[in-house]
Amino acid sequence: MSDDTKIWAGGCCCGAVRFEIGAEPVLLEFCHCQTCRRASGAPVMAWAGIPVAGFRFTEGEPGRFASSPGVTRGFCDRCGTSLTIFSEAFPDEIYVSTSALDDPETLAPEVHIWTSHKLGWFETADALPRYRRFRADEV
Repeated sequence: MSDDTKIWAGGCCCGAVRFEIGAEPVLLEFCHCQTCRRASGAPVMAWAGIPVAGFRFTEGEPGRFASSPGVTRGFCDRCGTSLTIFSEAFPDEIYVSTSALDDPETLAPEVHIWTSHKLGWFETADALPRYRRFRADEV
């Protein structure tokens, strides 16, 4: 990470796992997919897509599990905080939970993805673009 790059820091609820982001995000998104909902226990998950070279764990190591073919999720195996997603479909990116940032206000989502999985009782009042699946699928 270069000296002039903004650094975002974050970690899990119990503090056992910490990370740093030292690259500008390539995508900021709300994900409504069923897997994100189940992994987080929330109706939607907010993610920042970061170039792999601009991300590192600074304390501890996350637990990992394969949540679907080609997708690995990172989480604190002590407190359960959802931290990352890595997909073989996007090998140069890692997706980081913006809710796990020390200052989550600094990386606000810009789109909604997987709205085809959105819960009927969950609505947002924002005017962000919405995509039934991945944003790239509908461009």
